Amino acid sequence: MDSYSSPDIYIPEQWSEAANSIAYNSMPPITVICGPKNCGKTTFSRYLVNLLLTKWKKVAYFDIDVGQPEFTPPGLISLTNLHQVTPDLTSQFKKTPKRSLFFGDVSPKRDPSAYLKYICSIYDYYQKEYCTFDKGHNSSRSQTPLVVNTSGWVKGVGYEVLVDTLKYICPTHIVKIGIPGKGYANKNLPAGEFWLDGEDDDGTSKLIEIKSARHDSNRPAPVPKDAGRLRDFRIMDYFRQCFPSDSDISTVKELAHSLTSLCPYQVPIASIKIQHVHREVPSSEIFYSLNASIVGFAVESDEPENLPWCLGLGIVRGIDTVKGMLYVITPVPYDSLKKVNLLLQGYIQIPTHLIKVKGCISPYMSENVLTRELGEGTTSTEELGEGTTSTEELGQGRREKRKRKKRGEKRVVTE
Repeated sequence: MDSYSSPDIYIPEQWSEAANSIAYNSMPPITVICGPKNCGKTTFSRYLVNLLLTKWKKVAYFDIDVGQPEFTPPGLISLTNLHQVTPDLTSQFKKTPKRSLFFGDVSPKRDPSAYLKYICSIYDYYQKEYCTFDKGHNSSRSQTPLVVNTSGWVKGVGYEVLVDTLKYICPTHIVKIGIPGKGYANKNLPAGEFWLDGEDDDGTSKLIEIKSARHDSNRPAPVPKDAGRLRDFRIMDYFRQCFPSDSDISTVKELAHSLTSLCPYQVPIASIKIQHVHREVPSSEIFYSLNASIVGFAVESDEPENLPWCLGLGIVRGIDTVKGMLYVITPVPYDSLKKVNLLLQGYIQIPTHLIKVKGCISPYMSENVLTRELGEGTTSTEELGEGTTSTEELGQGRREKRKRKKRGEKRVVTE
């Protein structure tokens, strides 16, 4: 066991040798870690980052696993700067990315071509910001090590996307993790330099093949992950950041109640664009689709060919089409929110754990809420509709709504 991981984490000698062969190159390496799901890609990536940080001041982490990202909530493709060693290789932890894109789904399967386009866009940013161009050799040279953590979708279209990703990035090292055993033969990537597709090896990338540590013959078999449950908890952990770190919120029920009472931002509809990714929504249905959904807060680029950078996620709590206002909950800092001019909606859903809490009125369905004026500071409040947040009065509001429906009356706030 070495000093780059906690004593409770098992790092095989094969892993240590592989990481050392990458970290102690004379030039900053660009490494892609790939393999089937649950093979240990994330753990190896963290271990390699720790080792790289003993030699380099900074490591860039490129996360293209939209279902189980390392530092962000699901649905984002991101590039993050890392400066400190993190001995615990299993705990989830959050960081603000240097750049991120809102893919808006937990799998690339719905739109693999867009997924590959997003990967190329962020890698181009890395090349521009972290590399220098060597005119003598007509190539770029990395100044900051890059670690790329891929998804576990390595069959069918997923395999083709991985091959295209490797060809575009042209990494110095490719770490291929395989799961030993006959039962996993069809789940692993093909043997050898699979990305060449019969082409001659140009020597650009060095292949390193290692076995999954979790499937070591001397260790218990891993328990399959509940991916959906993990994603829900990552989303809830993300919105936990809406509150101070010392807030006494330790359970899902407490978080749901806290979000219920949280004062949302008020965003003029006229000040932003609304875009749905991977699908088209009729203009007459936009607000019905947008309400009670998770959206990406993005900033459009001045260059039309560039994709809009995503600054974080938010929940659309309510919409007042008469006042022309959206009401949103988000942990994105106010100074960053002032830059937002685009809302992106995909397929990221509000966890049911936050909606189906006994004794809690969902904050995404309430008619009467207090709001913060986005653009006039975060301390002022004003009432929306008839404005009250007490449980009794909200219940009364819903009863009145049902009576209005029977009478054929309408209300402007969509739910």
